Amino acid sequence: MADIVRHGRLQTLPFPLRSGKLLAALTAASALLLATPGAALAANNSNSSSKSATAKTSGTKAAKAGGSRASAKEARGGKASSGASKTQLQAKGKRSAVAADNAGATRPARKTARTAAPLQEASGAEARLIGVYELFGRGKTREALAKAQTLVRDHPNFQLAQLVYGDLLAAQVPPSNAMPDTAGIARLRGNPAMVELHEESRRRLQALRERPPAGTVPSQFLTLSTRSRFAIAVDASRSRLYLFENSDKGLKLVADYYISVGKSGTDKAVEGDARTPLGVYYITSSLDPRSLKDFYGAGALPINYPNPYDVRRGKTGSGIWLHGTPPQQFARAPLASDGCVVMANPDLKQLLRKVQIGATPVVTARSLQWISQPQAEKETKKFADSIAAWKDARASGNEAQLKKFYLPDFQRASRKPVDADAVLRDELTYAQGKRVQIKDTSYLHWRDTEDTMVATFGEVFEGEKNGRTRRQYWLRQGGEWKLFHEEILG
Repeated sequence: MADIVRHGRLQTLPFPLRSGKLLAALTAASALLLATPGAALAANNSNSSSKSATAKTSGTKAAKAGGSRASAKEARGGKASSGASKTQLQAKGKRSAVAADNAGATRPARKTARTAAPLQEASGAEARLIGVYELFGRGKTREALAKAQTLVRDHPNFQLAQLVYGDLLAAQVPPSNAMPDTAGIARLRGNPAMVELHEESRRRLQALRERPPAGTVPSQFLTLSTRSRFAIAVDASRSRLYLFENSDKGLKLVADYYISVGKSGTDKAVEGDARTPLGVYYITSSLDPRSLKDFYGAGALPINYPNPYDVRRGKTGSGIWLHGTPPQQFARAPLASDGCVVMANPDLKQLLRKVQIGATPVVTARSLQWISQPQAEKETKKFADSIAAWKDARASGNEAQLKKFYLPDFQRASRKPVDADAVLRDELTYAQGKRVQIKDTSYLHWRDTEDTMVATFGEVFEGEKNGRTRRQYWLRQGGEWKLFHEEILG
């Protein structure tokens, strides 16, 4: 605890720590907030503009919580638990156990040679909780208490805020009046809901501390057509969804949010395994919340799982969505869904206003790897050469040369799947002797046990106004890129 306080620049505590346990989690969170570059400034900004819906924060959605796990029964109409009541949270001794557990899992910010990205925009409730942490860390406990009180009044389903409010109330009790409850503390430590809140708090703080390096993008986003105005990347290890805005200057990280994934983790393989799939996907539709049960909250965004690469590997299942939470929950535990990606409703509403059906890519990764723009451009050039060679082979009318680009089990998606030989004949008839321009290219790279690329682009023949839009799935074999699936989008 002393190390956390020292690294977080909290040289003196504004209250006596009873046996070193009471409010340890809140202290640790505040220390990490103040130790993170730009975080304290963001919190100050959020305090000065508390009437606004958003504030400049980034990383910690240390604000949303909901420790309840929702089951399939809840999805069919049951209600998920809303967690501890305000009276319970005001108990004088019990919360100290949860606080101590949180502190034990928190580490000082690690020094890094790379510059952290600035904090991004958070929802109003999240920014307000960050403000509570910041006030507490600066010794302004009464102001922090007042802010926490209004926060839980406005968001009574915000369990993490309720927990912080209860701890701040406990801090007002003189040490001589503190009544230790050893049995109650032991029960809390073993309570599944408290364990989940502990893990949620740890992941939120980790996301605040370990920001993506400035000027980098997830390694899957090599290049993205400006027709895709936004892109989404999910890092399951950090319970984080990153939202990027796309322009002719490239991708820019504009927001990130706490999320929950499958009860059994990631790497979905079969129907019903309660895992979130890993791969490159696209949003296929937006479901009206009026047509859904309350369980799904503000709406749902289905993705195209299983994609052609999943099908090739025999993966099964369906109905993987990005969706919200029931009205009685602000957020869910890190591992809580049947395979979907779950967000707090205020965050999902922001996402719903930005996504494009069929054009917004969604990468779901166990842990995102971040690369610089020059690295992405280098990888793009390598693959673009293969696309250019495929295009030239079509135009030359050389069937043998063109056939080298297709795997034997290649298929083109249609009402009736079309095999490689039929596609070769179609391509030679379609393109032979014509000059074609490829434009609006998107190359999304996925690497696990194999190396794959999802390429989306438009093509227009010289002298024509309209052409085809294709989405192709390529697999690297023996150092060469081969086509195994294609969709004609329009």
